[in-house]
Amino acid sequence: MLNRKQEPDIHDAVDFDVTLKPYESFTLDNGVPVYTIDGGAQEVLMLEWVFYAGNWYEQQNIVAATANFMLKNGTAGKSAFALNEHFEFYGAYLNRNCYNETASVTLHCLAKHLPDLLPVVAEIFSESVFPQNELDIYKQNQKQRLEVNLKKCDFVSNRLIDEYVFGIDHPYGKYTSTKDYDALQRESLEAFYQQFYKNGRCMLFAAGKLPADIGTQLNKVFGQLPFNRTEMPAVSHAFTPATEKKYRIINDTNGVQGAIRMARPFPNRHHPDFPKVQVLNNILGGFFGSRLMSNIREDKGYTYGIHSYLQNHVHSSAWMISTEAGRDVCEATITEVYKEMQLLRDEPVDAEELHLVKNYMIGSVLGDLDGPFQIIGRWKNYILNNLTDAWFYNSLQTIRSITAEELQALAQQYLQPDDFYELVVI
Repeated sequence: MLNRKQEPDIHDAVDFDVTLKPYESFTLDNGVPVYTIDGGAQEVLMLEWVFYAGNWYEQQNIVAATANFMLKNGTAGKSAFALNEHFEFYGAYLNRNCYNETASVTLHCLAKHLPDLLPVVAEIFSESVFPQNELDIYKQNQKQRLEVNLKKCDFVSNRLIDEYVFGIDHPYGKYTSTKDYDALQRESLEAFYQQFYKNGRCMLFAAGKLPADIGTQLNKVFGQLPFNRTEMPAVSHAFTPATEKKYRIINDTNGVQGAIRMARPFPNRHHPDFPKVQVLNNILGGFFGSRLMSNIREDKGYTYGIHSYLQNHVHSSAWMISTEAGRDVCEATITEVYKEMQLLRDEPVDAEELHLVKNYMIGSVLGDLDGPFQIIGRWKNYILNNLTDAWFYNSLQTIRSITAEELQALAQQYLQPDDFYELVVI
């Protein structure tokens, strides 16, 4: 019996033997790869269909995002209301999301309801019709939402900093305007849907307490659909970053708060420095005990929170620092950020701080692997970025073994003020 009068032993997370549960996989008759993680105590599961249908492949701005959103807004046999009623009747959730390279449709449901739900998901992939009235409502709602958001300094800053780093014509740097919504036509959505969904490239991820015949069920419903029969078009986009590095924009003359974004281009996950810089990033601003938080929030009181992170892009990334601060202290906040960068360049991280960050990062990995949904999510990220479990274990080894001298050298290479774009939107 557990002795509750005796304190449990305390162990450092860096000493744990962290493992990534391997996925199982099979292929449907039409070549769709299926990756599965079977586990969990409850009779629930998640299925995620991932299509190469992000804005990387669109010829007209926001066609990809609109086509993805409207998948649930009507098929040849069901209205938008009927589709939503069907999933709600079975207590299921069908969500869709559009990203840069990919777009996804995700189903959460009880395993016993799969026979009633899978055919309707297949209907969405093969018979969506994009009703004109639904498109008109979508355009009106999106324009109203955009007009509201454009009054918010943080929304404007998020749009502009990506433009400066990648270029307005690059998928990572594009943003929308009301004119883009006005230009949307049903025919453009149908053409995109036909190429990238109905006849597109698809992969499927499944996690949870999976039924024993999950492969049979999926193959019966989706194995004959015309997925993966054609090659994806070869699409490339040139980076056209801004030449100017410092921007100060007044979005609201009466605004009392400014949104600060500082960013520099950075390679993708295949660069050997990426795992090492993740450690350096956590020291700088990657968690609540970081240097930026300790200085700018705890000591100076300029902000409620400040964070730094590496963007999750496939082809290239960016190192971003993000915060909102009082209008009168925005410049002082930027000055303090550069001071913290200089300290990392000039002085090695002390052993206690480095040990704290290593424990935090390993502990975060443990938390991220708590359950089948989280595990399949990490595998999906690796697969879409053309990585294997070797990257996972190499990253853990990097966290455990990286030295203060290595971090200082990385700071001297990557934390140079002249490399960062600065943006303040008030």
